[in-house]
Amino acid sequence: MIQTISKTIAFDEFVAWYPENSVRKYELHNGVIVEMPLGTGRHSRIMGFARDEITTEIRRLKLPCFIPGDCLLKPVRNEAGYQPDVVVLDEVALANEPRWDRESIITMGSSVRLAVEIVSTNWQDDYLVKVADYERLGISEYWVVDYAALGGRRFIGNPKQPTISVYQLVDGEYQISLFRGNDIIESLAFPELRLTAEQIFRAGLPATEST
Repeated sequence: MIQTISKTIAFDEFVAWYPENSVRKYELHNGVIVEMPLGTGRHSRIMGFARDEITTEIRRLKLPCFIPGDCLLKPVRNEAGYQPDVVVLDEVALANEPRWDRESIITMGSSVRLAVEIVSTNWQDDYLVKVADYERLGISEYWVVDYAALGGRRFIGNPKQPTISVYQLVDGEYQISLFRGNDIIESLAFPELRLTAEQIFRAGLPATEST
């Protein structure tokens, strides 16, 4: 059994605690270690689809970036540490990352071309906490993929419906665009990527249901 730490801790304590070769995923939220729940089958399908489509685009255009197997983001706050569902790293910017080679830790927003979170029951973290931390860190683009319309109405509208929220950094602040149905997602990181919101949502369904 993995022992968690009862008191609040800082990022470096979290890194030292993190169990090597763990099959479980942990994040640090306000100084508290949080075991991330296993995703549903649909969550996992959508995550795999997004990774595959973005990787294909990176290879097609021979872009100097990649999706890592493991990566821990350190926000400006010392009480947080996140592992996005999908993160695209800039090969050139990584040369300036002091902790990447040793620990797969990202400390600068300029190293991240895109971060993607697929919404689970803890939707407040994706829409409230991580948005603020990613904005402050300077991550240029952040997607919140809400395939089950779990987010609050102030984020995805009323009536609630499956929505992809794209946050793009403009003059140090996130500007938000919402995509639903057959809307083609507009990405600054991958401007030639031709994916609709519905394609991403349907990727989470078994083949017999997605046709």
